[in-house]
Amino acid sequence: MKNNILIFSATYNEAENILNFLKEINNLNLKSDILLIDDNSPDNTKDIIKEYSVDKNYIKLIVRDKKDGLDTAHKTAYEYSLSNNYDLLITLDSDMSHDPKKIPDFVSELKTFPFVTGSRYMENGGTDMTGWRYFLSFFGNKFIKFILRIDCDEFTTSYRGFNLKMLNNFHLKNVDSKGYSFFMESIFLLNSKRFLIKQIPIHFKNREKGKSKIPKIEMFRTLYNVFRLRFKEKS
Repeated sequence: MKNNILIFSATYNEAENILNFLKEINNLNLKSDILLIDDNSPDNTKDIIKEYSVDKNYIKLIVRDKKDGLDTAHKTAYEYSLSNNYDLLITLDSDMSHDPKKIPDFVSELKTFPFVTGSRYMENGGTDMTGWRYFLSFFGNKFIKFILRIDCDEFTTSYRGFNLKMLNNFHLKNVDSKGYSFFMESIFLLNSKRFLIKQIPIHFKNREKGKSKIPKIEMFRTLYNVFRLRFKEKS
C-alpha cells in the first residue's frame, strides 16, 4: 500500500551524508515514501542509495544522465508526486543542513495550510552561517521581501511542504527561474495565486561533510530575477 506523504531530495556528491539522511528519516517512523533524484554523482551516491534501499520499497531513486539543475529536479519531483497521487510533498536538502526531525512539523501544518516553508529568519529560526555568506543570505531575503512585497521572511530555502490536494492550478513547472532563484519564484507564484504561505522556524546547519555546491553566479542571477518578477507583476 502506497503512503500518502512523499519526502524528496536532490542529490549530487552526497556519499558522505546520504546514509545519515536516510536513517534520520527512517527513525521518524512516518508513513512516507522517499524520492531521491541523483544527477549521476561521480562519488557513487546512487550506489550507496541502491544498496541501502534493497529491502526498502518506500525509497524511490531516479538517476539522471548528468547534472541537470536543482530546479529541474524539483519540477520532476513535483510531477512525480502528482502522477502518483500523493497528498503531501516535503522537500529538503540531503546534506544534513536541514534537520529531518522537523519533517513532522511540516506534516502537521500542512493539514491546514496549502504551503509551508521553513524559515531561518523568523522568530526562533536560526542559522550557523557566518561572515559574508550570512550577510548575503540574511539581507538578500530582506531585499527580496521588500521588492516583491510578499509577507514572508524566507525565499531561498528548499525546506518546504506542499499540500497537493489544496494547491489547485499550481505547478512548479510554471516557474521560469533557474538555480536557487527557482525557490524565490516559487514563493512569488504561490503568492500571486493567493495561496496562504505558512512559515515555521528552522535552524540551518553548515554541512559537516562534502563541499557546498552554490555557484557564485547565483547572487547575480537572483538579483536579476527579483526585478524581473517585480516588473512582471506590474505588467
